[in-house]
Order: sequence, then structure tokens, then C-alpha cells
Amino acid sequence: MPSTTAAPTEPETGAIRRLPVREEYRFRERTTLSNGAGDAITVQYGRFQLHMERLGLGRRAMLLRLADEWLDDDDVQHLVATVEGENRILRAQVLLRRLVTHAWLRRRLSAGNRPLLEIDPQGLGASVLPPPARHRPGVRYRMSRLARIDADGDVLCALSPAHAVVVGCPDPRVAGLLATAAVQGCDLDRAAAVLGVSAAVAGRVLDELIGAGILEEPGPPAAPGVFWSPAELEVHHRSRVGRHALPVGGTYRFRDRLPAEPLRRAFPDAPATDLPEPDLDAVAAAEPTLTDVIRARRSIRAHDDAHPIALDRLAEFLYRVQATRPAGEHDGIEVGHRPYPGGGGLYELEIYPLVLSCAGLSPGLYHYDGTAHQLRLLAPAGPLTDRMAGYARAAAAMAGPPQVLLVITARVGRLMWKYEGIGYPMILKHSGVLTELMYLVATAMGLAPCALGSGDSAAFAELSGIDPLAEPAVADFALGSVLPREPR
Repeated sequence: MPSTTAAPTEPETGAIRRLPVREEYRFRERTTLSNGAGDAITVQYGRFQLHMERLGLGRRAMLLRLADEWLDDDDVQHLVATVEGENRILRAQVLLRRLVTHAWLRRRLSAGNRPLLEIDPQGLGASVLPPPARHRPGVRYRMSRLARIDADGDVLCALSPAHAVVVGCPDPRVAGLLATAAVQGCDLDRAAAVLGVSAAVAGRVLDELIGAGILEEPGPPAAPGVFWSPAELEVHHRSRVGRHALPVGGTYRFRDRLPAEPLRRAFPDAPATDLPEPDLDAVAAAEPTLTDVIRARRSIRAHDDAHPIALDRLAEFLYRVQATRPAGEHDGIEVGHRPYPGGGGLYELEIYPLVLSCAGLSPGLYHYDGTAHQLRLLAPAGPLTDRMAGYARAAAAMAGPPQVLLVITARVGRLMWKYEGIGYPMILKHSGVLTELMYLVATAMGLAPCALGSGDSAAFAELSGIDPLAEPAVADFALGSVLPREPR
């Protein structure tokens, strides 16, 4: 990357010709430097390390300064010349460019002493940075459909999940430029006017915003990007490594900040109904094979309301899909075992049966305690249960409401206390595993199963009194008795 701070001396006047944009560099936030033997330094960012030896005083001084402050090329030249001599400047400049190219450094663009943009790479390596972009004269650029703006402390940040950089906007007029682009489009002249800078400076700003995927040329979105929403694409990219170097996996980031939630989700003040425990050996001897069950599995949207599901059948179903056995503690958090796999043995999913018609059980919203094999009544039947049942009927395309609607929630704090970056995708994967298990068990038992595409989360939160940020509803499953077959 060429220097953007100074140009050669012009021979006829002896004056220094300054470029309009000053570019500075600094190590990314949360980067640490540690000393090794001799003049070696190890740079650490998350799970990545860069070990450098035989640096000399000049390059070592440059690295230490980059950890604490912004430096431009002039600063680097002056620093290296002072501590080691001018003949070492080139080596320092080569190292600086390598660090920029491999995304170890942030960049800041300023007009004089006025910072405009801070470009923060999200990945590491020469392949993660977007290729340089150039604006075209006369084109009115617009905000990308995938771009979004966040507040990070006292700085607004713009990013597109399709690109591996975040652009900080320390100057509020850059946010005004983005707003202009979103509403009416923005060309070079308009950008210069909004920012209050020369056309050359405005062009550099446009180039950076285009390269980061925040601004784009007008026109209909093209496939395959048109199918993604910004939120869905961001969750996907954040949970997969390669395009970013952010922490992913079991980082235990809340270990020293918050206590871990227990395995058992308890409602001690709610009325309890003890459930009969099934004899699984007898069940296994009487039921069809797994292959037969898989072949027979299908969604059944009609229930035999004249003969609704009985309490003992519901109890057996719940036991077979959600019975919970504590398994001690691991790394400071309780773990357990259930009939389906769960990341780290944490088992954040809970089942809340919304009972509308069940022989032997009053209608209402219950919680299934898989540890004690109990149902606890949280709310009796009423307008909100009717509302949830109505939405479920429509979502499943059923002629009437389901006999039982199983609302699956996720205790996000239990899972995200340990996992970072992949927490919500793990919840969705676990929900899918549990849903398939529900299908197989219901089919083996001769019940009518049907997974729903969505549910009324707001009604559930109001009815249960559960904070939707602490334990949101993430999946829904209709269950009931099967209509008798017509004789042939």
C-alpha cells in the first residue's frame, strides 16, 4: 500500500507536496504484545499469534508504539531513524505494509487532523480484506441493502456482513453522508459538500465505503445476495470461522462476571402434577423398529378431538424426549444428559406444553420439569392461550387448534455463559434435533405430530411471565391423538 502522507520534494520550489488524506495505523483492539528472548515479540489476537524475531530496535519500537497509538508513515520514519538510523527505515516500512496487508492493523483516514474513517478488519490474513475499490464520476451511490449502522461507544460503525471490515465514523458528518446515500443517493460532489472536504478527500471516503460494501451502485440486488436478510447473513458469518478472527466457541467469557445457571429450570411455586414414568423396556419390545418409524414419519394436521390425548400418553412422550439426568459439573457449570445431543451437555432447551384438550389434565400453560418428571401449571386457560392456539392452528394449516402445543424455549444465558459467536446457531441446531426426536417418538407412539414454522412469542412471554431476552420461544410443535382410520 503506498504512502498517503507525503510526496517527494518538488525540485523547482523545494516545497513538500502533501496528499489530501492522512493514513494512520494501529494494532486492532484486544491485541496484546509480549516480549520474547532477545528482541523477539509475539503479537496475540484471540486464538491467533504472530511471532517475530531479529527485529532490531527500530522495528521493535514501531510495534510497541502501534499497540498504544496511531502512527503514520512520517511517524514511523522519524521513530526508526531516531532509535536505529535512517538505513533501517525501509525494513520498518516493509513490516508495516505486511501487517496492513494481513489485517493485523486498523487504518484511520483523516483530512489534516480531522479523523474521518477508521477501518477495522474482522479477519486475519491477506485474503480477508476486500479488494481496493474506486468510485466512478457521476454515479449516485446508495447504502447497501445488507449494510447496517451500530453505536460502538461514542463512535458510529457501519458494516456489511458480506464483507470482513467494520468502518468506524468518528466524524458525525460521515454518518450524515450515509443517511444521504440511504435516502437519495450520493455522488462525489454531494459527498464533498456533506463532509465539507475537497473532492479528492471525498473520493477516498467513497472508495473506502464502496470497498467495505457499505455503499453500492444503484440497481436491483442480484442473486444470491438478494435472498439474505442482513440479520441472517450476519448470524451465519459470525458463527463460521475463516472470514473473521473474532472469538468462536467455548470462551467462557462470562465466567468471572456472572454465575452459571443451574441445569434444572425450576418453578417451585407453581402447582405440580407428578407424571407416571414409562417402562422403556416394555416400550422397546412392543414398538416398531427405528427404520419403520423413520419410514412412517410425517406431519399429521388432524386430531381426534372426540378422544383427545391422555395424560399418561403425554407423560410418556415428554419423558422420552426430555427426561433430564444430572451428570455433575464441568468447568464451573452443571451438565446433564437428555435423549438428544446438546453442546457441552448444557441442555438449554425447555418444553412448555400449552394444553388445550388432554384427558386427565386441565387446560393451561405448563412447564415440563424433565429432572423431576413433573408438569407445573404456570397459567390457566384464557384469552392468551386462545390466541396462541389460534396462531398455531393457522401456522400448521389445521382445521382446528391442536390438542397440545409444545413451546420450546432456550435459556440463552445457560448456553452463552460458555459459548461465544455460535450460541444462537447452536440453539437452532438443538431445536432441530429435538424436533426430529419429537417426530420419531410421536410416530412410534401412534400420535399426531406436526412442527410449526413459527409461533406467537409475544403471547407466550406475556402468559408465562418469562423475559423473552432471558428465555425466548424458539420452536413450536403440535401434538395430539390420531383420527381412527376409516374401514376399507
